[in-house]
Amino acid sequence: MNIYGGTITKLEKGLDYSSAKSKAISQNIANVDTPNYKAKTVSFKEVLSNEKSKGLEAYKTNPKHLDFTHSTGSKTFDISNMRYRQDRNGVDMDKEQADLAANQIYNSALIERINGKFNTLQHVIKGGR
Repeated sequence: MNIYGGTITKLEKGLDYSSAKSKAISQNIANVDTPNYKAKTVSFKEVLSNEKSKGLEAYKTNPKHLDFTHSTGSKTFDISNMRYRQDRNGVDMDKEQADLAANQIYNSALIERINGKFNTLQHVIKGGR
């Protein structure tokens, strides 16, 4: 029985994305002084647009249902066309720090939402006390 209708699973996938993005940002920051290093990024949007271009169709039981595509999730991409320094390193520290802060806020929001779901369940188990 699925108590939350898949909400926890979707939040878990969001945490997986956040973890992959954090790992890519950490690798970029760790390699800021490595010559010829290509900065990495994790993008759900690019994976989604690639999947949409494949033209997968949904099984529709009503003509008003919208089409959707199957997505494999997030993917890490090398950013090879961006070079910020003479040693051909592609890491922009200001951008990485901003991305890290945004990712931490996103991660905290997901964790707060999961905690809210579990607190609701705990409240129900205790009988509303």
